[in-house]
Formats: sequence, C-alpha cells, structure tokens
Amino acid sequence: MTTLAGRTLFITGASRGIGREIALRAARDGAKVAIAAKTSDPHPKLSGTIHSVAAEVEAAGGKALAIQLDVRDEAAIASAVARAAEAFGGIDILVNNASAISLTSTLDTPAKRFDLMMAVNARATFLCSQACIPWLRKATNPHILNLSPPLGMQARWFAGHVAYTMSKYGMSMCTLGMAEELRADGIAVNSLWPRTTIATAAVEVHFPEAILKASRQPAIMADAAHLILTSDARTHTGHFYIDEEVLRAAGIADFERYAVAPGTPLFRDLFVD
Repeated sequence: MTTLAGRTLFITGASRGIGREIALRAARDGAKVAIAAKTSDPHPKLSGTIHSVAAEVEAAGGKALAIQLDVRDEAAIASAVARAAEAFGGIDILVNNASAISLTSTLDTPAKRFDLMMAVNARATFLCSQACIPWLRKATNPHILNLSPPLGMQARWFAGHVAYTMSKYGMSMCTLGMAEELRADGIAVNSLWPRTTIATAAVEVHFPEAILKASRQPAIMADAAHLILTSDARTHTGHFYIDEEVLRAAGIADFERYAVAPGTPLFRDLFVD
C-alpha cells in the first residue's frame, strides 16, 4: 500500500504542528481525517484551530471532521472516536500526537504540571488506543502511531525533566506492549520521533530562538509518518522509528528542504543518541 486514499485517520493534537502536517499529508492522498484537538477558537499566540485545519484538509483533497477534544476526558475520547467512526464508516489509523511538555526539574515541576503531562501524554495515548482498537480490528492494514521516543533507559534522558520523560516514555511503553498484544489482530503499533528538533509551537515556546533556527520543518515527520502508515501492518510493528532513518531507508537523501534555515547546523532532539 503506497497511498492513504480512502483511509480514515483519527489524529489527536492536529490543530497545529506535526499533527496538522500529518493530516495534510494524508489529505493529499484523499484520506478522511478526524482532527481531534482542544483548540476550537483562535489562540492569541498560537496559530491554527480544528476548523482551520479541517478547511486545509478539504482544500488539499481530503475529507475532514473537526472535533473539539480534551484528551484528558475519558468520556469525550469515547464520544469523539464514535463520532469519527460514524461519520467515516470506521477508523483505520490512530495517530497519538497530542502532547504536553515542561522541561523542568523535580523541584520545579508542580503537581498540576506533572498531572497534565501524564494525562495528555501517557494516559491519553492509552485511552485513545483503547477506544480505537475495536474499530481498528475491523480495518484493513490498521495502524497506531505514537509520537514518542525510543526507550533509552539512561539517567541523562531523565535528569532535569524527570516528569516529562516519564510521560513520554509512558507513550513509548504503550507502543512496546500494545504492539505485542495486538500482533495477532494485525494492528501495527509503532513510535515515531525526530532526529532533530522540529519547528513547532512547543520548540518556539520552550527553547531559545537559535534552536528554532537549527530545527527542521514538521513536514519531515509527516513524510516519515506517511511511509510508516502505508507499510504492511502485520510485518511493521513494535518499532521505534526515527524520522530521518525512515526516509533514508526509502531512498530519500535530500534533507535540506526540511531545514528551517538551510545550512545551519541542526540541533539534535532529546532522547536521540
């Protein structure tokens, strides 16, 4: 399978950044996309809403359903998944992209921030997967893709931001366990993580401007995700993919087109050796 034409994707956190880019890449194939995110009204500092992305998906050749969703709400997740499945006749692909970040030390991470990261990252990935699995079991070539890092259990990946790492590794542990649990169902469960920082709102807010300029555009993650999501679900599961490696394996060698500032040395992302 080399196209997502006619496929239904449920993407969390799709109102901007990587989630939006994955939605648009799928739309260019003629996919049906449920854009599930919290932002319904324009944010004063961040561009993009579920409605603006839905319009972009339609303009790119796909079909869109904008769903306002707080992924911390279990009932809302179940309702959103049911709504998407009803509108599009099922769900073929789940992309767990929604994420919360706070690169703060143990003493500087209040309980409220800890709870937010655990709820949006680990818990929502688990619950969204749980809600979609019954539909994925009915699909042809079903995939779950978690935007989470490889599981490198080294102290340096925890120190300085223990809570954030715990929450993101929680997503990756979902990949590890669910890939094996769902193998017999033919449902692929994989993780995808960037080799470099990606120019998203999170990087813009949490990192210096120099790192933003040393980043790549979200399109690199979307192109890598497309290759994963069009692969055979029965044989490509349980992997912790790195965007650049996925593209190189597909014969892509030109990465300058993804650079925010071509020629600028790139900044390696967290959790990548």
